[in-house]
Amino acid sequence: MTSALAAAQAPVEPFLTLTDVRKTYPGVVALQGFSMNVRPGEVLGLVGENGAGKSTLMKILGGVVEPDAGTITVDGVEHRALSVASSMSAGIAFVHQELNLFDNLDVAANIFIGREPRTGGFLRLVDTQKQREMTAPLLARLGAGFKPSTPLADLSLAQRQMVEIAKALSMNARLVILDEPTSSLPLSETAKLLDVIAALKADGIAVILISHRLHEIEEAADRVIVLRDGTRVGTLEKGEIDHDRMVKLMIGRDLKAQTAAPAQARGPVAFRATGVRTSTYPDKAVDLDLHKGEILGVAGLVGSGRTELARAMFGVDPVLGGTFEVEGAPYAPRQASQAVARGVFLVPEDRKAAGLLLDLQISQNISLPDLPRHSHNFIVVKRKEHATAEAQRRNLDIRAPAVTTLAGTLSGGNQQKVVLGKWLAMKPRIMIFDEPTRGIDVGTKSEIYRLMRRLADDGVAVMMISSDMEEVIGVSDRIAVMHEGSISGILGRDQFSEENIMRLAIGKTLTQGEAE
Repeated sequence: MTSALAAAQAPVEPFLTLTDVRKTYPGVVALQGFSMNVRPGEVLGLVGENGAGKSTLMKILGGVVEPDAGTITVDGVEHRALSVASSMSAGIAFVHQELNLFDNLDVAANIFIGREPRTGGFLRLVDTQKQREMTAPLLARLGAGFKPSTPLADLSLAQRQMVEIAKALSMNARLVILDEPTSSLPLSETAKLLDVIAALKADGIAVILISHRLHEIEEAADRVIVLRDGTRVGTLEKGEIDHDRMVKLMIGRDLKAQTAAPAQARGPVAFRATGVRTSTYPDKAVDLDLHKGEILGVAGLVGSGRTELARAMFGVDPVLGGTFEVEGAPYAPRQASQAVARGVFLVPEDRKAAGLLLDLQISQNISLPDLPRHSHNFIVVKRKEHATAEAQRRNLDIRAPAVTTLAGTLSGGNQQKVVLGKWLAMKPRIMIFDEPTRGIDVGTKSEIYRLMRRLADDGVAVMMISSDMEEVIGVSDRIAVMHEGSISGILGRDQFSEENIMRLAIGKTLTQGEAE
């Protein structure tokens, strides 16, 4: 056997190894006896429900949190813990779900911020030209279709993620950790990002991919590690990776199908939009009926006007023309409080920015839209507030030590349940969900789908905006598709398909059958 062949067959030594890592917080075991390794040029999928320990693990790798026990070995050197500086110098780079970039700077300035090349003169000014020259090969390596001088504000979300990855490459990253990188991306841009992951792998760079979109893990990962309750509960090699296996390991049981037929026929029209125009598409009008007892999915490409319609229905954005009706009566909300008074509630796309006050307790968030019911002589009665919150905590299985827990400390899925809890406590008539399961694990997704169906079966009119094609098809009773500010078609269950939705989303007509 030649030495070259022997080298090719020799096992690749791990770049990173964790051995028996443990981390506890008061009353919570975040990681327990966790071990794993990552090899150069490997895409390692890391999956688990919210609260499984993924975030704690990432903080340990980034040097933000020190483990209580265990060892971390990088390039054969054993560490008790990493610092932020030692993690970066080892070549461990993070691309977080919430990107750390600046719209007022160009691409090159974002990549080298804090590490700018300087001129040799007395003032030591930033050498903009050199900075852009250093950026160009990084973008070329990723196949980016934009220039170092492009303003960040002109880039799509997927392109911004490329900027973050280019920043990691500029620091000689050997392991890139992608945390929910596709949670806000449409399908077309998701494909581009998966191509970038493949390019990193080809260059010998290791990737840890954390995602609740399990079909992307199936496509990209060479190996999958599954976490549950702070413990590694399974490893799947390339030939073993599939959706059902991952789900069963994540939640400890088989997950029932998310689809569920309505328990009863839809009722009369609960909400009607006639000729409604918003500021995003002032020359286009929306005509739409939403019935009691149905889940109406609203699909469309990013920027099609779906969120703007929801915000107008909730009184957040102004309506430039047309009318709304609630159960046949005129409805023209100029602020959210007027929508709430009519039983029209919105679960917003960005729960942290628009759905919660993160520095307040669970109980305070739940009572906030309905303070008069929880007050006496304009003073909040804590007993009433806590009783309402506790009822919702049990009803929705909000996983927190107590209703006095701060909302900002909860996982994404539990934060979403708090947003739901405040509206369910007020008996909704019309519930609008905007991207309700973004960044949420499969177990919690299933709970939210069941909740939507229960609401519809109780006669509530439910509207669900989603960019997840599988979700829209699996959960909806009808699907309204938007294209550039208007409804391009409405599909009944017998017309549901990704092809039909995409044709309508890009402004084309259906090839077979007709929309309602």
